Amino acid sequence: MTSIQVFDPALCCSTGVCGVEVDQALVSFAADVDWARAQGATIERFNLAQQPMAFADNAAVNAALQRSGESALPLLVRDGQVLLSGRYPARGQLAGWLGLTTASARLSAIAVAAAPAPACCSPSVAATSIPEPGGSKCC
Repeated sequence: MTSIQVFDPALCCSTGVCGVEVDQALVSFAADVDWARAQGATIERFNLAQQPMAFADNAAVNAALQRSGESALPLLVRDGQVLLSGRYPARGQLAGWLGLTTASARLSAIAVAAAPAPACCSPSVAATSIPEPGGSKCC
């Protein structure tokens, strides 16, 4: 299996999932990284605020920053080649780049889809609705 390096913009901590206002893209990506690591993937993350030399020492990252500035971040690199720049990937993209089986990625999606459906009415509406004779209790 291949490894991926993630070069994050300047974040308050190693994942950026902290502070008062958390970016949902960071939360999702942190979960995807945890998932990929649980599948055996190797993913290294570098934070511009905490590890600036990693950015300077990587030729592909340095070139992207020279061209586009910080808007190039986040930047994902595999074997010295830029995979993605300016946004975080979806889990399926990450799985594909890492050579994870699509079955692993699909199992995660199936688990979400298999969650029980919510009731057709909210509890407050269901409690106040009167079912029609022979009808359902849904609104």
